[in-house]
Amino acid sequence: MGIREHLKDEKEVVQFTGLVEILGTISSITPTTEFEGYSFVIADAAAILVDCSIGASIAVNGCCLTVTEFDKDKGTFAVGLANETLDRTDLGTLKVGDKVNLERAMAGHGRFGGHFVQGHVDTTATILSREPDGDSVRLLFSLPLAFHTPMIPKGYVAIDGTSLTLTSLDVPKPSDPNYRAGEGTFGVMLIAHTQSRTVVALKKVGDTVNIECDVVGKGVESIVRNVLEGGGEKGGALEHMIERVVEQVLVKKGLIKE
Repeated sequence: MGIREHLKDEKEVVQFTGLVEILGTISSITPTTEFEGYSFVIADAAAILVDCSIGASIAVNGCCLTVTEFDKDKGTFAVGLANETLDRTDLGTLKVGDKVNLERAMAGHGRFGGHFVQGHVDTTATILSREPDGDSVRLLFSLPLAFHTPMIPKGYVAIDGTSLTLTSLDVPKPSDPNYRAGEGTFGVMLIAHTQSRTVVALKKVGDTVNIECDVVGKGVESIVRNVLEGGGEKGGALEHMIERVVEQVLVKKGLIKE
């Protein structure tokens, strides 16, 4: 659920924008079996339940989850969390009373105001620092380098489902106070409006957040990696390119005939 595509039917891929609609509240957490999964009931959600149906997709702190039941009058809905979701996200750390970002899947006829967000959380990041900047707040995060690579300066990242612009990217050296082995850092800025409407602003240094890297950046990285590595197969594109360059050098030096 956390990293796989969610399909309403065979023709429609669920898509989000990273523009949080409302803040909901965790009202109950119940194990679904003795060893696997939980069911969350989320309250204060009436505003996004007007067009809800069983099986609808709602992003909860950036994770696309399926509605298993709902009550429009009470403003509550329930979702299930499998082990994959709990392993990939920080949803397992939530407690009753915690606030969560909520966004319905984008309607096909709606305006697109954020960036392409799938609701497939890649990893979690840790807040390293919070610094005020006028009425805004600058946040610095640390995350594994494997998920730092697809990020680009001024690109997008979804933090707990909130679409934000990257303001800094760095791989700290061991002498840097923000150094963590095998991790890189990135920064974002929260304007006053974003602070008032998302859970990211409620978190403190040391807390974790869900991260979904920009799908465009991930796609480009995957294509380049496959081209250079040849999909891990012998005789891949990189090997052929090197052979071609060596051959041209040898021909130029007259060591072999063209």
